[in-house]
Amino acid sequence: MIIRSKAAGAASPLTVMSEVSEVLDSRSAAGRPSVTTAVSDRVALGIADMFRSPTPSGQVLERFARTGTADSVELLAAARAEQGFASAEGHAALHCLIGWVRKQLHYAGPDR
Repeated sequence: MIIRSKAAGAASPLTVMSEVSEVLDSRSAAGRPSVTTAVSDRVALGIADMFRSPTPSGQVLERFARTGTADSVELLAAARAEQGFASAEGHAALHCLIGWVRKQLHYAGPDR
């Protein structure tokens, strides 16, 4: 399914890390966190921008960061692939990007 960010641009790396920390704290405090507890569209674009590269997964992230549009399956696969090479902080940010994709799929519902 094609998913879209409504944000006009990506958040800065500082904003990304701050919101990632807040979302992870919020999710860990909840016994069963809702799928809707996720980073904002701007931060999702910022995470993708931070991990763009010439690798196949990096190119998926680069396209998403640039256009705000991606195939959900490709974006999930790219984020998971990049997690294997990321620092602990980067892994956490990519985890939040995965959560953002799941939130988009949740709102799209089964009929879309």
